[in-house]
Amino acid sequence: MTTLADALDAAVGDGIITATQAERLTPFLLDRGVGADAVGSDGATPIIADDARAAEESEQPRFVRGFHDILITIGIVVALVGLWGIGSIFAVLPAIVVLAEILIRRQRLALPAVALTVALIQWAAVLSAMLDEQLSSSAYYYTRALYLIPVFSILLAAFYWRYRVPLALAALLFSLFLLAMDLVIILLTKAMGVADLLVEHSGLVATVFFVGALGLFTAAMIYDVADPARRTRQSDVAFWLHLAAAPALLYAMLSFIFLRTASGEWWGETTSPGDAAAVLAIVVVFMVIGLVIDRRAFVTSGLLSLGLAIWTILQRGGIDFGDYFSVTVLAVGVVVLMVGIFWQALRRTVLSVLPGSITRHLHPVPAPLA
Repeated sequence: MTTLADALDAAVGDGIITATQAERLTPFLLDRGVGADAVGSDGATPIIADDARAAEESEQPRFVRGFHDILITIGIVVALVGLWGIGSIFAVLPAIVVLAEILIRRQRLALPAVALTVALIQWAAVLSAMLDEQLSSSAYYYTRALYLIPVFSILLAAFYWRYRVPLALAALLFSLFLLAMDLVIILLTKAMGVADLLVEHSGLVATVFFVGALGLFTAAMIYDVADPARRTRQSDVAFWLHLAAAPALLYAMLSFIFLRTASGEWWGETTSPGDAAAVLAIVVVFMVIGLVIDRRAFVTSGLLSLGLAIWTILQRGGIDFGDYFSVTVLAVGVVVLMVGIFWQALRRTVLSVLPGSITRHLHPVPAPLA
């Protein structure tokens, strides 16, 4: 069964059209009814996909188009690691650019584009660490970050402008949100006349963190809503933004529970069953959000917190088990399997209670098989 998206991806991979042209052709052809239905090998047009296939395809960013991509990516990683070892940091950047010109600009390979973007982020991190050593160690760490974060922003902006890699745009937006939060904290520190805002007003810092994470989530939803069918580059940008926004938003909310002081313990001896129950409720809400927007990052980001919450409730709630660890791992595994297996059915249930004005902007869920 070949879909319109598969056909256009294949055309991009063969160099017949560019990724930008494929992105522009998709809505053009769909509006005219071309490729609206997938045709099977027997000539029949299936009306409804089964839940397993629908779940598999509901969140499928275009990373890999074949083992050729994987082979090239392995070569990129090995070559850059070797070059980094025998050369210097300044020898790696030209190699990234040359490889990007060949593999992204000319050959339009998806997975190598991701690998080279990650390599650029790693290169920027090392450069920032070197620059940080040159700054005064006595400088406020938020002030130092104000000089270092733009390194990422500038490099990622240039990389995206040249190669249009979705991960580069998502990382750029993420760095801009970090820069904005850092600037707000610096201004609040000066306005309140404190030495360390995190130590003296941890709740305020948690609020800034929460607002920033909420802004990142909003940006992800803007890209998601712009492409509910998930056929264009906007969906890939949304995928990466959700991958960052989900844990950021989760731990921003958890910080209101645990970040009482800068030295406050997370899941320490002072964590009560009540705290664990609150964390459990937050994780459940995140799972529901993931179902609504059809993004599994909101499920996976809370698994560690889910396990720690279950373990705390069992151990300190008076429930006697000989092996709390195994029971906790089993419980988390069962939750993951149940959510994963019944993902589409759970989505149908959750979306059925939402108004159509909301659901029509979300990734559609297939109707159940008759």
